[in-house]
Amino acid sequence: MDDFAEFYLSGKDAVFRAVLAAGGDRAGAEDAVAEAYARACARWEAVRVHPNPTAWVLRVAFNVRRSVWRRLRREVLGDPPDRAAAQAEPGGGLRRELAALPRRQREVVALRLLADLSVAETSELLGVSEGTVNTHLHRAVQALRQQLAPAGMTALKPIPEVAG
Repeated sequence: MDDFAEFYLSGKDAVFRAVLAAGGDRAGAEDAVAEAYARACARWEAVRVHPNPTAWVLRVAFNVRRSVWRRLRREVLGDPPDRAAAQAEPGGGLRRELAALPRRQREVVALRLLADLSVAETSELLGVSEGTVNTHLHRAVQALRQQLAPAGMTALKPIPEVAG
């Protein structure tokens, strides 16, 4: 069980950031990550031999978040609570812009850039092709660039070389 503790301590922060960025409010992301690690602990003998145990935990955490959202959606119509909460945060900046992206783009950004999974791992985890992962990442990055660029700047201009 010491190896599970090491696995948990080494990956919990990255998993939390990925789940939070993929569309969760802080409390919901914490709950989903805790549930995913609890399930991993209960099945540790099988999870430890998985080709990528962190991807397994991420998939479970994402599924937990979706299940919670689906239950809430039946009760209340409108934006998912996590998206509305993220957009309402003062000074949210990047987090607010991430929340505005479509769900699949948020997931791809979270898995590829925050959890540092490969295209193949992200593809397998989300059940989409590698080309789809690349397309979603490209579109998400473009949207974020447009939203976060200072007013009047549509593209970064190269820095001129200085003669030395």
